[in-house]
Amino acid sequence: MFYPGLADRPIGMLSVVFLVALLTLAPCPGQAQTVGITGTVRVTTTLTKKRISVPQVYERAVAIAPPPVGVRDVEAELRRVVVYVDGAKLAARPLRVTMNQAQRRFDPEVVAVSAGSTVSFPNGDPIFHNVFSLSETKRFDLGNYKEGDTRLVTFAHPGVVQVHCHLHANMSGAILVTPNSWFTQPAPSGAFSLPALPPGHYTVVAWHKTAGFFRREIDVREGQPLNLDFEIPILEGAGH
Repeated sequence: MFYPGLADRPIGMLSVVFLVALLTLAPCPGQAQTVGITGTVRVTTTLTKKRISVPQVYERAVAIAPPPVGVRDVEAELRRVVVYVDGAKLAARPLRVTMNQAQRRFDPEVVAVSAGSTVSFPNGDPIFHNVFSLSETKRFDLGNYKEGDTRLVTFAHPGVVQVHCHLHANMSGAILVTPNSWFTQPAPSGAFSLPALPPGHYTVVAWHKTAGFFRREIDVREGQPLNLDFEIPILEGAGH
């Protein structure tokens, strides 16, 4: 690195300057360094053939095709996965996210938020929808509302919230409320990355909408990045 104005200084002074620069960049003695966690989620499942669904006609001659039944592929299953850190005193930053109702399905089907976050449920279909949940984590019923309207729900406590529509039995979604902001969803390849953690003992959880929870106990040590792999078995014919 070139420092303007140093070229004409004595060698001894240059040595002092570079020593000070190195001490400035080096971590303070005893200061714990955070470590990132990376890994891969692998879904093992039997692929099934698509089934053709007949569009259903509603009032005002609006036809909306229901989503295919029995479609199962690896990328779709990975979108139903959330990886997060549990059982640790880490900060939770409230978010505001959206779970759309479009083409008679929840989009995205799975949403992950930290405790204290708010989810918006806009109706993007030219028909009425209703969003409700009987989950212990958060019970609610937003009633029937038309296209263009939305409803908001705040989730104060960690847990799984399964959401449905009273008017359309096929509609099923899930909201995973995590205890902190250390969560992510895997890429289409299955790869995931969690924010850096200070040294300590943690539980990392991979949750799937139908397969449930898969936990790994880890010890984060200073200067030692971690790589975790999860395998999630999906039973053929399991519901979404």
